[in-house]
Amino acid sequence: MPDSSDAARSGSISELKEQQNLVRTPNLQDPGYIRQKANAKLWVRERLTALLDKDSFVEVGSVTGKPVYDEETGALKSFVPANSVTGFGRINGLKVFVTADDFSVRGGHADGGIQMKAPYGELQARKARVPLIRLLDGSSGGGSVATYLTMGATYIPGLAGLGRSMDTMAVVPVASALLGPVVGLAAAKAVLGHFSVMVKGLSQLFAAGPPVVKQATFEDLSKEELGGWEIHAQNGSVDNVATTEQDAFNQIARFLSYLPSSIFALPPITSCTDPPTRREEQLISIIPKRRARPYDVRQLICLVVDTSSPVDDAITSTFFEIGATWGRCIVTGFARLSGRPIGILTSDCLVNGGMSSGGGAIDALGSQKSARFVNLCDHFGLPLLNLVDLPGFAIGSIAERSATIRHGATALSALYNATIPIYTVVIRRAFGVAGGAFADPEDGAGIRVAWPSGDWGSLPLEGGVEAAYKRQLNAAGSPEAREKLMNDLLDKFESVRSPMKTANKFGVEEIIDPRDTRPLACEWVEHVYEHILPQLLTYKQSRFGLDSKPTSGRGYRL
Repeated sequence: MPDSSDAARSGSISELKEQQNLVRTPNLQDPGYIRQKANAKLWVRERLTALLDKDSFVEVGSVTGKPVYDEETGALKSFVPANSVTGFGRINGLKVFVTADDFSVRGGHADGGIQMKAPYGELQARKARVPLIRLLDGSSGGGSVATYLTMGATYIPGLAGLGRSMDTMAVVPVASALLGPVVGLAAAKAVLGHFSVMVKGLSQLFAAGPPVVKQATFEDLSKEELGGWEIHAQNGSVDNVATTEQDAFNQIARFLSYLPSSIFALPPITSCTDPPTRREEQLISIIPKRRARPYDVRQLICLVVDTSSPVDDAITSTFFEIGATWGRCIVTGFARLSGRPIGILTSDCLVNGGMSSGGGAIDALGSQKSARFVNLCDHFGLPLLNLVDLPGFAIGSIAERSATIRHGATALSALYNATIPIYTVVIRRAFGVAGGAFADPEDGAGIRVAWPSGDWGSLPLEGGVEAAYKRQLNAAGSPEAREKLMNDLLDKFESVRSPMKTANKFGVEEIIDPRDTRPLACEWVEHVYEHILPQLLTYKQSRFGLDSKPTSGRGYRL
């Protein structure tokens, strides 16, 4: 006869499968599901399918929720799941942990959640040393006044797991996709990460939604007016913008492809068919002879870094830009040299400046963007290719009102304190404090070369002459005489302006043929990955004691 315990186990397994089936099968009549589809949004499990490798999702907390049983028969009638789906999965073979909001259950509010499920997922990502991906849609377990009635009391709000979020950021890459209205707690999570992406027309970000704002400030705003992508993609609250949910998932996958799984591993090296010795003739003429003329710095980047294998007869660069819509005077992103991931830091001369200065002056947002990106690369051990063309800090009343020098100092500090190797190429200008900090970020200890188009000094020559010879210029008898004197002075300085003069005095270590930039940078990065990064990794492992697992200053375990 079968053992009664066997029958009990069989019944338990049957009940488990029944609950899992209810949770994982969409209820087409459910108002929350209908609302999700009416807003042209994917259901939470459709998102997991679109994000992860096929059949790779291993759920954690699959039957977390509230089962409803028939009082007479005891049969399972329905199941209200927690509004957070969590588990391990893979993206292009890379193991990750995902916490995904289910907006169809109470719009993601706390009274539809199970306490600490999402924070537990963040803990698992940190302990497993795998990247964490958040799919944010709703308040992600944040506050709802309806909870007060359920509890029979109000409460002093706590961090609601945000402490674990910050602990996780210290160890593994954290990426967030904003896939709907992201409010309160979820808004904090969106910015407590290393990469975030919004979807045009689908997602919004705000500390409090329109009803709360209307009561507090009397502003009657739509969700888009309050926190749409056009606002937060330009102020730096989010890094990138996507056109569809799938585009957002693809961007997260690409972002993670450059990073190690944790701070205790090296960035992943991939095979590369692009020869490290490739020399591009276009680099000879990409910087205009007239110093104030602009050029396309992104084209310059793509000529230097690895190209991907041809797809549909099109060769694409490995450059993945981060933050293209904010702090636009600075260009940042990831790329590969000889298959090895690197960070790219440079400026865009098409932004912040007219034809007289050539543009590219670094402003407050550009400074914030630089500091954030350098710190990201330093945290995960990505060496930095630093292409310098910087006329200095932005000046004028707007620059002063936005505290440019304060934010600029943060960028300078990030560069100076970075422990990662930096390969600096001065491709054109390096003026003032900002130019000096970017052109010599390691205070003489790093590798630096320059192109023959180099132009540097304490001040740009035209503005410097205006300041140094102001009295003589103002004493000229007429505008024509003033202009002639100005041109005569500029001609005098032109003879000492050549970068060769600086090289003669070892003021710049080496001037190179621009076509040699890729071969030299590839040789540098190969050496870095073989000899320098492993040493930095060993130091990091010994510092944090992987074997003994000591706690950090805050008391959490790495």
